[in-house]
Amino acid sequence: MSKFSLSKEKIPILLLEGIHENAVQHFRDHGYNNLEVLTGALSEAEMIEKLKGVRMLGIRSRTQMTPAVLDAAPRLIAIGCFCIGTNQVDLDAAHLHGVPVFNAPYSNTRSVAELMIGETILLMRGIPEKSALAHKGVWRKSAEGSFEVRGKILGIVGYGHIGAQLSVLAESMGMQVRFYDVEKKLAIGNALPCASLDELLSISDVVSLHVPDTPHTRDMIGAREITRMKPGGILLNASRGTVVDIDALADALRREHILGAAIDVFPMEPKAKNETFESPLKEFDNVILSPHVGGSTEEAQANIGTEVAEKLVRYSDNGSTVGAVNFVEVALPVHDDRTRFLHIHRNIPGIMQHVNQVFSDHELNVAAQYLQTDAEVGYAVIDVDGPAPNATVLAQLRAVEGTVRARVLL
Repeated sequence: MSKFSLSKEKIPILLLEGIHENAVQHFRDHGYNNLEVLTGALSEAEMIEKLKGVRMLGIRSRTQMTPAVLDAAPRLIAIGCFCIGTNQVDLDAAHLHGVPVFNAPYSNTRSVAELMIGETILLMRGIPEKSALAHKGVWRKSAEGSFEVRGKILGIVGYGHIGAQLSVLAESMGMQVRFYDVEKKLAIGNALPCASLDELLSISDVVSLHVPDTPHTRDMIGAREITRMKPGGILLNASRGTVVDIDALADALRREHILGAAIDVFPMEPKAKNETFESPLKEFDNVILSPHVGGSTEEAQANIGTEVAEKLVRYSDNGSTVGAVNFVEVALPVHDDRTRFLHIHRNIPGIMQHVNQVFSDHELNVAAQYLQTDAEVGYAVIDVDGPAPNATVLAQLRAVEGTVRARVLL
């Protein structure tokens, strides 16, 4: 078995928020047995206390990794977000601390796309309202306001992995697909791009949102945009809660400008199961409200558990940062029969000269060296032949001015 600067069985790993058993098993299969698994999220104060000795952390969407939390976690080498988004992590702060953040951007795309199709059918048929009435003893058997999805236009805002898969499913059901994306995207099947968001809104019977949370997408669907939608249209949002102006949507529903909506994400969401969910949309029977479960299927969570755990193990074992969302990506070969040093540092002139001098002083032959930098941080990986005085070399690397963190893999 390979030896590390800290042996695998001693590397503390904390997994929060009920991360799937696949992740736990993947860590154990690769020799990582020092695992603490908790079902819930922790507060900032609890995280500060808990992370003092943790090397790798796994979270989902509720745990907040703030600068204060990262400042209090000097031994943390990597964070795994077992979900699509990484908004819960201050990526800039993690970057400056030399902590790569990994996620699973594609593992639950099918789950989200299927939910959008299901909600489209239910809303086009008026099922949520009919169901609410039936629960009250009212039997509304009528075809009025009930439509097939076949032949209708689905407008997809954000034609990424989820949007593209939704496009395929919708087209297979006979829908016409139009999409709008700020980047030029290759259309799949018979889907057609729109030149603007306004164009898409004005022609679509159903509008489905699949965009990230950025300054440009916050409140991108407000009163003006909803007014641009076709009367009797449907709005779906399973992207980010900041994308839709909820008050404007509620107003449009009261005016019956749109037929219905399905909202899975909200500007303010309960942080725990015992907190009350509040939203002006609760008054409408023609709105499907779901608690941020677009990607929450057993299949998706299993895939996410494996994918993110694989990335964390690869970084710990090998130093590879492929898939990191906040860090330079370095794909590394195996390092059999060599000693590998990993050095993360501020990107300042001359620092690599001092790093290389450490190996020169010990007369170590550098067999391979990999270096990637961005504007603020550099990541150097140095493979040396033969045995090396690891503790001494590591101490000297850490002493180089501008070093953020360093570790050794044997």
